[in-house]
Amino acid sequence: MPLDGLLQEIRACRACAAELPHEPRPVVRVSPETRLLICGQAPGRKVHESGLPFDDASGDRLRDWLGIDRATFYGDARLGTAAMAFCFPGTDPKGGDYPPPRRCAELWRARLLAELPNVELTLLVGAHAQAWALGTRGSMWETVRGWRAHLPRYLPLPHPSWRNTHWLKRNPWFEAEVTPYLKDRVRQVLAS
Repeated sequence: MPLDGLLQEIRACRACAAELPHEPRPVVRVSPETRLLICGQAPGRKVHESGLPFDDASGDRLRDWLGIDRATFYGDARLGTAAMAFCFPGTDPKGGDYPPPRRCAELWRARLLAELPNVELTLLVGAHAQAWALGTRGSMWETVRGWRAHLPRYLPLPHPSWRNTHWLKRNPWFEAEVTPYLKDRVRQVLAS
């Protein structure tokens, strides 16, 4: 099966090994049944350690936005995750993680997406995923505000990190408008 072979290649990738402060551990979870694809930036330290995408507090918030529990998130093949970079890029001493290296997306993104023909909706979580898929160069916040313009194929989201809690509090429209739409789309995906 072509997707299985590609996933083996991705998991064996060491293209960024010289730049990473640790052994590469590519994290990607997709299947031929994937209909909802979640594209974040790159795994964080906890995800690097566990090997499970969004296996941290940001994942808890994301699952809340999706209206699903942890078992569904990891157990339903119709939900897939493929970040812009598959390996944890390391922690910036100034705070936060380093941005995802472009090399990963350049090496793998087109090939991987070509093997996922059943994807109906892609969640673009954060500026890097939005820039890659939409060609946006402006503010991530403006892209998220204009979320309806990218439907039905894409839904831009802020990163569910605690760092964006203040933005979410100042922008209650997000949880009033976007998350109900997202929960409804997830229900549709899981119902079919």
